[in-house]
Amino acid sequence: MTSDAAQCSRIAGRKSRFTLAKNYEPRTWKVLAVFVVFACIAIHGQSSPRQMADPAVAALGSGFVSDTAQVNGATLHYVRGGVGPAIILLHGFPEDWYAYHRIMPLLTRQFTVVAVDLRGIGGSGATAGGYDAANMAEDVHQLAEHLHLEHVYVVGHDIGGMVAYAFARRYPETSRGVMMLDAPLPGLGPWDAVKANRMTWHISFQQTPDLPEQLLAGREAIYLRHFLDSGTFSDADVVRYARAYAAPEHLRAALEIYRAFPANEKFNAAQQSAISVPLVLAPGKNSPFEKLMPGFADALRTHGCANVEIEVIDNSAHYVADEQPDAVAQLIERYASL
Repeated sequence: MTSDAAQCSRIAGRKSRFTLAKNYEPRTWKVLAVFVVFACIAIHGQSSPRQMADPAVAALGSGFVSDTAQVNGATLHYVRGGVGPAIILLHGFPEDWYAYHRIMPLLTRQFTVVAVDLRGIGGSGATAGGYDAANMAEDVHQLAEHLHLEHVYVVGHDIGGMVAYAFARRYPETSRGVMMLDAPLPGLGPWDAVKANRMTWHISFQQTPDLPEQLLAGREAIYLRHFLDSGTFSDADVVRYARAYAAPEHLRAALEIYRAFPANEKFNAAQQSAISVPLVLAPGKNSPFEKLMPGFADALRTHGCANVEIEVIDNSAHYVADEQPDAVAQLIERYASL
C-alpha cells in the first residue's frame, strides 16, 4: 500500500470506528463521510488516475493490464484481461471502467474483456468536442480495431448504454450483440418521460452552459455521493470516482457528454434502417427506468431493430453491475456466448 493510500485508509478506519457510537444522528454521519472523502481527495490530489499505477487493476487478478490507445483523435484508456470472444464494457455517469471491477474476473473465464474509460473520463484524455454517442461509438470501434478484436459484444451502462446502441447502429457488421444496462435512449419512445422524472433533474443541470463547472469544482465528492448510495458504494469508491472527474478538463468532459444529448436524440430518431444485431435492455427491477423499458423496446422495433429482448435484473436499481455483479455477469455470459 502506498503512503497516500495508507493515510486514506487510516482516515476511513477512524471513521469506521466512530460508527460504534450510537448517539450520533444520521446528519452527523453524512458530514463525517463527506469529511473522509475530502480528506482523501486532498491527499491524492486532482491528478488524472492515468498518471499513477492503479492498484485496482492489480486487484482484479493476474492477466489484467491497463493501457491507452490513440483513436479517433483521443487518448482512450482501457483495462484488458482474459482470452476468448471479445466483450467491451462501457461505464455510465458518475463512474469509470471500475464500474465493472466486480464482474470482470468472472467474465474472463471464457472471454476477452476490455473495460473502457469513455472519452474525457478517468484515464482517457479530454478533447474539445466529440462527446456525442455516435462519435464515442467511433472511439470504441477504432479501439476494437487497434486491439484486433473482431465481432465484439458491447455492454453499456447508463451513458455507456447510449454509446453501445450507437455502436450497433454504426457498425452492425462488427457487433455480435449489445446489452444496455439500465440505460434510457435519447430521442426514442418514452425519452420525454425520462427527462420529466424528478429523479433525472441532473440532466438539465449538467446541460446548463458554464454554471455546473463553477458550482462543482472542488465539490465533486459531495456531488457524486448524491448519486452513489452508501449501501452500495464505500467512501473509497466515491474517492476513486471523484478523482476520475475532478480535474477541470475531466469535469467539463462529463458535462459535455450531457450537453450532447440533443445530438443523440437527433441521431437515434434518424435511425430507421433494419438491423438484426441482438439488443438486450436490462434494467434494474427497482429502477425508475424499468417500467419504461417496454416503451423503449417498442420504439427500437419501430425503428428497424429486429431482435430486441428485455431482461429485468432482480434486487437492483440503477447501478446493476455494482448491486448484482453475479447476476449481471451471468446475463452477459448467456447473451455474449450466442
